[in-house]
Amino acid sequence: MIEGLATSEGSARFRSRFPDLDRAGHFRQLPTEPQLSISSIGLGTYLGEPDDAMDSNYQTAVRAALETGINLLDTAINYRHQRSERNIGSALRDLVAAGLVQRDEVVVCTKAGYLAFDGTVPPEASQYFAREYIDPGIVQRAELAGMHCIAPDYLEDQVERSCRNLRLETIDVLYLHNPESQLCEVPLDALYARLGAAFQRLERLVSEQKIRLYGIASWSAFRVPQGERTFIGIAE
Repeated sequence: MIEGLATSEGSARFRSRFPDLDRAGHFRQLPTEPQLSISSIGLGTYLGEPDDAMDSNYQTAVRAALETGINLLDTAINYRHQRSERNIGSALRDLVAAGLVQRDEVVVCTKAGYLAFDGTVPPEASQYFAREYIDPGIVQRAELAGMHCIAPDYLEDQVERSCRNLRLETIDVLYLHNPESQLCEVPLDALYARLGAAFQRLERLVSEQKIRLYGIASWSAFRVPQGERTFIGIAE
């Protein structure tokens, strides 16, 4: 496991290695603590087949990004059935071991919420999820909304898995992944209650230094008007 997390000092150090990009306005500094210097372009890891060839391509892409001025890496546990997280973890391990980058220079973001397979789609998906999550008591069936879950125990389980996949002791940013997708099955008030319980657990994970920051990654929840099916109110 790679110790540490992104820091103001580390991200500033990364920024200083790319003065031309800095002068061009490529880096942005967060106005809140920690005041991280973050590249205006990040590396996303959503697309691609869940196969060995794409694994190799992603590891090459992570290395190329960090070597050319990109220090924001974004993924999710369900991307390519956990393989994208693992590709970031492998690339980071190699770069840190080689002294080409330091952990405190890189901002790693991941997401939790969607049910994720392990490397590939199993022949019996429902049996896999029952065996992996329901039978051990990590998830209650009533907490599921289709292929989505933000129950506290499930989120904690996912953070632990993501840490292992990414080979990180601390995840810089953990997003609840498209929670508005639950509104297909639960009313808005129920979703607010689920979000409240999720935030309480994430606060604890912050105190335990499993994650540094958390938030919501959403396709539409904060962009549609009140009354639309996928609306979530920021104030609420």
